[in-house]
Amino acid sequence: LREPNMSPYEIMLSESQERMLVVVRRGFEEEVKAIFKKWELNCVEVGKVTDTKDLQLFMDGKKVGKVPAWDLVLGGGAPVYERETKEPEYFKEVRNVDLKILPEPKNYNEALLKLLSSHNIADRSWIYRQYDYSVRTNTAVPPGSSSAVIRIKGTNKAIATKTDGNGRYTYLNPYRGGAIAVAESARNVVCSGAKPIAITNCLNFGNPYDPEIYYQFKNTVLGIGDACRAFDTPVTGGNVSFYNESPSGAIYPTPVIGMVGLINDVSHITTSWFKNDGDFIMMLGTIKGELGGSEYLKLVHNLVAGDAPTIDLPFEKRVHNACLEAIRKGIVNSATDISDGGLAVAIAEACISNPDKPIGASIYISRKLRNDVLFFGESQSVIILTINENRLLEMERIASKNIIPCVTIGRVKDNGRLRMNRIIDVSLDEIKTVYTNAIPDAMKMTI
Repeated sequence: LREPNMSPYEIMLSESQERMLVVVRRGFEEEVKAIFKKWELNCVEVGKVTDTKDLQLFMDGKKVGKVPAWDLVLGGGAPVYERETKEPEYFKEVRNVDLKILPEPKNYNEALLKLLSSHNIADRSWIYRQYDYSVRTNTAVPPGSSSAVIRIKGTNKAIATKTDGNGRYTYLNPYRGGAIAVAESARNVVCSGAKPIAITNCLNFGNPYDPEIYYQFKNTVLGIGDACRAFDTPVTGGNVSFYNESPSGAIYPTPVIGMVGLINDVSHITTSWFKNDGDFIMMLGTIKGELGGSEYLKLVHNLVAGDAPTIDLPFEKRVHNACLEAIRKGIVNSATDISDGGLAVAIAEACISNPDKPIGASIYISRKLRNDVLFFGESQSVIILTINENRLLEMERIASKNIIPCVTIGRVKDNGRLRMNRIIDVSLDEIKTVYTNAIPDAMKMTI
């Protein structure tokens, strides 16, 4: 307890932090206490599960409270607080921007390098290398791949973890923004060979008494809920942070989702970077004509406009299933998804992230789209795989079974360059320099 002489009322309603309630199977109490003692943590038995359907409170042997459990559960008898909502006025402005009239980049190499230097995309190793991410020697895949992977000692299993969230998407379309945050975090653990199993969240918004802000919050939560049901990933916990505002206004509504996935066999652990000269590069899913909310639109055109990318949750789930089946059959050499920066950034990162040696790629992809939409649009439910030539037909059969598009878009080339449709042709040295130096250089400027 926080202090002595607390009343039962104070004890039950106190919001002290760093406390968790654990329900332990009868007979295992001592084992649980031993685990807590090992980690120098306090552990006290405070009650037991009963069949009374009531929460009964006792203090010093005397019953001091009794509440029907049903009345404490949302969806049960607990009251629901309905606040006023209003569709934001800014929707009319941002959604009426005609993105088709924007000029294309004169130099696509420069556009790609500019995106790779964005602090939303660039290499974060300056940050995470300041922490011991290999503590207790369980780290199987360190930060820098689609997700981090930690093996479970004494088993053949591992867990993959990833956090994702995009405030611009949620600003433009709160429902889609919430759903995409869940879908992208799930997609990333799938690319590591893990089945998504649960999420936690951190929901960051402005003043909920503003009907437009509450509209953002309500619809974001609806999107998160639908995505969690689609992927069968329960919400294990999380927090909501309101009143994030400055004199210039509220922050972008930003749901951050932390996803955990389970890998049943450590041999299925998959990383995001290209590995073998000559591997075929395949795309699961399809690139649609979507620039709304993209990093490219913000960085190159200084616009946050349009609509967030579309998200088809059943289709997304089928993409997950196909990718996981291929990984478990040993077909996949690398897997990464399309997210911030689009296809070109995803391919560039896969070229330079290999800790042993950067390796290039030649891409040719045919679509009836503008080149900036094709290269930098952030269509959802797309995964890029590399596969040996003798496994291509197997991959195509898996995709067909799951009713998703699967096309070959290029080859891995050990030539030190990234080439795409004869429009992008840039050396890996240039890519790696801007990608790895962006954040360290920015930090030097602020110190």
